[in-house]
Amino acid sequence: MNREEKAQLLAELNELFNNADTIVVSHYKGLTVEEVSELRDNIRKAGAGFRVTKNRITRLALKGTKFEALADLFVGPTAIAFANDPISACKACVEFAKTNEKLLVIGGGMGNGVLSVDDVKRLAATPSMDELRAKIIGLLQAPAAQLARVTKAYSEKE
Repeated sequence: MNREEKAQLLAELNELFNNADTIVVSHYKGLTVEEVSELRDNIRKAGAGFRVTKNRITRLALKGTKFEALADLFVGPTAIAFANDPISACKACVEFAKTNEKLLVIGGGMGNGVLSVDDVKRLAATPSMDELRAKIIGLLQAPAAQLARVTKAYSEKE
């Protein structure tokens, strides 16, 4: 990789860190190309992005961003999942790691804070916005549905 390509990669990563709300850092040692492709697809379907990183350039790109405190995590074969919401990247990485032990979530960041592995797992267990909306709609519809059933049962008796 020549100097121009490194500078371009540095700028891309810096922009990525400035625009993302959540970053999940993981080690992917031993994953095959097929498994990485499957992971990428799962993360993309969840509404997040995935990128294998060069540690030295990534640490440089982190400087001056809200994720600067994550620099210590970039040792070894690292990859990042990033998203503009706090749940999708965490959920996709943790779900994939449950079925494939070669992916190891090592931490992350959200806002200006650093997330531990447990924090990432807790966020992954949180229902998504669509799931929460569905629950709220169900709760709002339940009384009306119950009233309709009672009314129908009463009218059938007569």
